[in-house]
Amino acid sequence: MDETVEIRAGDGSTARIALRGAEPVSWQVDGRDYLWNGDPEHWNRSAPWLFPVVGASSGGHVQVEGRRYPMAQHGFARDLPFTLVSRREDAVSLRLSDSEATRAHFPFAFRLTIEARITPNGLAFAIEVENPGEVPLPYALGFHPAFPWPFAGGERRAGGGYAVLFEAAERPFVPEVGAGGLLVRSERPLPLDGARLDLDPDLFTEALVFLNAKSRMMRFVAPSGRTIAMRMEDFPHLAVWTKPTAPFLSLEAWSGHADWAGFEGELAERDSQRRLAPGATARHGIELAIEG
Repeated sequence: MDETVEIRAGDGSTARIALRGAEPVSWQVDGRDYLWNGDPEHWNRSAPWLFPVVGASSGGHVQVEGRRYPMAQHGFARDLPFTLVSRREDAVSLRLSDSEATRAHFPFAFRLTIEARITPNGLAFAIEVENPGEVPLPYALGFHPAFPWPFAGGERRAGGGYAVLFEAAERPFVPEVGAGGLLVRSERPLPLDGARLDLDPDLFTEALVFLNAKSRMMRFVAPSGRTIAMRMEDFPHLAVWTKPTAPFLSLEAWSGHADWAGFEGELAERDSQRRLAPGATARHGIELAIEG
């Protein structure tokens, strides 16, 4: 098991953050763990951070000034060790900086700093992306936490009482996800009733991707009324994902998204990839909370 750092709130809530990927691997409130346990039979991660791209890259690479660099789906940050910046009882700050290893995939200087802070019934993250280089930094950032399904009674089935509630009514259509995880310009309909999506495992042949969503909060609601809420700051794209037989549900927040099928351009031209000016810092935020 990778080395982890535990943080603790005054009410006894705890979280464990792995140094590899700065990934939260446990979040316990009232003795119950609300993060997926990473069972490799279904999915060997719990809540990875996605950087410097989100989703799949066309051809499995990104292109910078005409040169191709291999790029795994969702980037490389989730697989690399972060450095401990600071630590106190209820918070930890971790950082990933560019290195010879990262420049083989992404020829840019960067610093990615993630602070995790636990509160009673909550777990908050402050994320900074810094560009210490001399050219614009094309980046995307995402958070991909998974939660047990079911987590508070009910069943994992159609009509089992679980739902995702968005902050606002969203379009009941999402783009198709094609070969290799690339987005396709056709859409499929969803049984979305305004802001409520009643959950059915059969919905999830692929992720449900809500581009340019209106909502800045999603709630994973159990039939008992117990709720896992996720609030996002500066993440315009959302996703909901699981596998048809896996006992978890993932709520995802993205600043960028996968390539469209057929894209062959430069990384900086990738749809929704941000360009951070030299010397600039971008800030994003995530807050998880148990409600009800």
